[in-house]
Amino acid sequence: MGVVVGALFSIAVFAVIFVPVAQRLLGVRFGLVRMGLGAALTLAVFSPIANALVGSGEFTGSNAVAVALLGLTTLCAMLAGLVFLVLSEALVPTGSLPRARDLRRDLGGRIARTGRYLQIMRIALKHGLGPYLRGRRRPGRENAAGQADLARSLRLALDEAGVTFVKLGQVLSTRSDVIPAAVAAELSHLQDQVSPVPWPQIERVLTEELGAPPQQLYAEFDQKPLAAASIAQVYTARLSADANADAVVVKVQRPGIAGLVERDLDIVRRLARLLDRNTDWGRAMGVRALADGFADAMREELDFTVEAGNMTVVAAGRSVAGSKDLVVPRLYPDRSTRRVLTMQRLDGIGLGNAQQAIADRGLDPARLGRTLFDCLLGQVAIDGVFHADPHPGNFLLLTDGRIGMLDLGSVGRLDPATREALQRFLLAIDHGDPVSATDALLEIVYRPDVIDERGLERAVGQFMTKHLTAGVALGPAMFNDLFKIITSHDLGVPPEVAAVFRALATVEGTISRISPGFDLVEASREFAGAHVTDRLAPDALRRTATEELATLLPMLRRLPRRIDRIAAAAESGRLGVNVRLLADERDRRHFTGLLHQALLAIIGATAGIMAVLLLGTPGGPKFTDSISLFQFFGYNLLVICAVLVLRVLVLIFRLPGNRSS
Repeated sequence: MGVVVGALFSIAVFAVIFVPVAQRLLGVRFGLVRMGLGAALTLAVFSPIANALVGSGEFTGSNAVAVALLGLTTLCAMLAGLVFLVLSEALVPTGSLPRARDLRRDLGGRIARTGRYLQIMRIALKHGLGPYLRGRRRPGRENAAGQADLARSLRLALDEAGVTFVKLGQVLSTRSDVIPAAVAAELSHLQDQVSPVPWPQIERVLTEELGAPPQQLYAEFDQKPLAAASIAQVYTARLSADANADAVVVKVQRPGIAGLVERDLDIVRRLARLLDRNTDWGRAMGVRALADGFADAMREELDFTVEAGNMTVVAAGRSVAGSKDLVVPRLYPDRSTRRVLTMQRLDGIGLGNAQQAIADRGLDPARLGRTLFDCLLGQVAIDGVFHADPHPGNFLLLTDGRIGMLDLGSVGRLDPATREALQRFLLAIDHGDPVSATDALLEIVYRPDVIDERGLERAVGQFMTKHLTAGVALGPAMFNDLFKIITSHDLGVPPEVAAVFRALATVEGTISRISPGFDLVEASREFAGAHVTDRLAPDALRRTATEELATLLPMLRRLPRRIDRIAAAAESGRLGVNVRLLADERDRRHFTGLLHQALLAIIGATAGIMAVLLLGTPGGPKFTDSISLFQFFGYNLLVICAVLVLRVLVLIFRLPGNRSS
C-alpha cells in the first residue's frame, strides 16, 4: 500500500512540473487525464533512459557532467510523454469523446437508440431489403416484377417500423425524381392512422402547455378526438358558453412523440450514411441530403409554432387574401404553443368525398378546381409560400361553397429568383417556346459544369408536345417524364423545387376527384396570361423602372465627379492602384500561423540533420565512458528536432478540418 501511495505521490509531483512544460513546448492545452498519463509515462522511462546514458558501471564524472546528463535524461523522458500526447491527439482528438457526466446521461439514450437501430435492421432483413442495403442490388435496375416486389416489401417494412418511417415513405412517394415510379406509387398507400392516446395523457399535455386545465380555458371541450394521427390528435371545443361563440379545433401533440421521432431520425441518418457508403445508387440519389431534408421537415412538424406562422403567412398572401372562395382557419395565439394549436373550426366536408355534395348543391366543379389550382399556382409563382401537401384530405368544401385550407404544418418556400424563373417557365409554356422553357428550367435546377443544351431543348420540346397540348389528360406520367429529362441530363433538383413539382402532382389528383375533366394545361396558360404577363403591362413596367431608378440614382449622382477625378489623375500621371494584401485580421493570423509552422518544421529538420551528423561523427572528447561530446550534443539536437516536429504535428491535428466528427 505504501509503495502505491508513494508512486501516486511521485506522479503527482512530477505532473506539476510536466504539465506547464509540455503545454509550453507544444503550444496547446490538453485535458488532465492525458497530462496525467503523459507524466506517468515520463516518470516510467526516466530511470531506463538514465541507465542507458550513464552505462552499467559506476558514474565517475564531474558534477557538471552529472547535471548535463540529468538534463538530457529529463528531456528524453519528457519526449516520451510529448510523443504520447501527440499520438493521443491524432488517434482520439480532443472533444471527440464525451465527458464522464455526459456519458452517464447519454448512456441510456445510446442503448435505446442502438436497440431501435437493431430492430429496424431486423425489420429490413425480414422483408428482404438486405441486398439493397449492402449494395448487391439496385432499385433502378430491377425489371417490372422486381420493382413491384421491392415496392411492396419497402411499404410493409416502413409500415411496421412506425411513425417516422411511415412519414418517410409518404415523402418518398412524392419523389419520382429519385425513386422508381412503381415504388413511389406503392408508398403512396401508406396511411398515417394510429390508435388515439387516452384522454388523461392529452389533458396533461394541455395543462402543461397552456398553464391551466382545458376546463378553465374552454367553455366546451369534447374529450373524444375528431381525428388521431401519429403526431397529433384533434379535438373540437368552444371558447365560451355563448352559442354564437367561435367553434374551434384543438390540435394536441401526442405525449412522448418528440423523443421517439428524434431517436428514429438518428436512425434514418445512420441508414443514409450506410447507403451512401455501401451503395453507388445511394450516392447517386443523394440519400444523405434526402435524410437531412426529411429530418428538418419532421422537426418543423413537431413545432406547432411553425404551423401557426405558416397559417398567418399563407392567409396574408395575395392568393388567399385576394380570393373570396378560399379561407384559412383563424389562429388563436393565446391558446397555441409548441405542442398545442387552437384554430377556427371550419364546417364542411372533405374535398375527396365532396363530389356528390357538389352535384346536390348545384356547384360548378370546374370552377372549384380552377379556384384551387389558381390558388396553389399563385402561392408558388407570386407569393413564394405554398401548401406543400395539397391532398384531398387537407381541403374542405364549406357549407357556403368556399374551400377551406387545412394542415399548413408543411409549406414550401421559394426565393424571388426561383419565382421569376418559374414565371418565365409558365410564359414559355403559354407561348409553346421550348428554348425559353429550357433557359428557365436551367435557372430553376442545379446545372452541371458540362451540359448538352441542344439535346435538353429537344427533350423539353418533345415533352411539351406530348403533355402540354390542350385536351391531353394529365397524370403521374407527365411528372415522371419531366423527372426523367432532369435526371438524364444530370440536373439536380433543389428540395424547394421538388416540393413544387410534388405539390402540383398532388393538386392534380385532388382536382381530378371533384372535376375529372379539368384541363390543367389550359388553366396554366390562362393563369400565365392573367397574372404573369401583368409584369409586362405599361404600369407595371413603369413602376419597375421607377424602383430601379430610385436605387441607382445615388450612384448616378456621384458617378460624374468620380469620372472627373479619375480623368484628372490619369492626365497628370498620378493614377495608381492601391491593393492591400491580407487586410483582414483573420487572414493575417492564418498566414502568420502557417509561417510559424513552416519555420518550426525547417528548424526542426535542420536540428535533426545536425543531430544525425554529430551522432555519426567518430571520436571527439569523451563526455562519459560511453558517450562522446559530439554524441551528447547530437542527442540534445535530436530532442530539439523531435519537440519542434511534435509541435507542428499537434497543431496540424488540432485544425478543425482534421478532427474526427
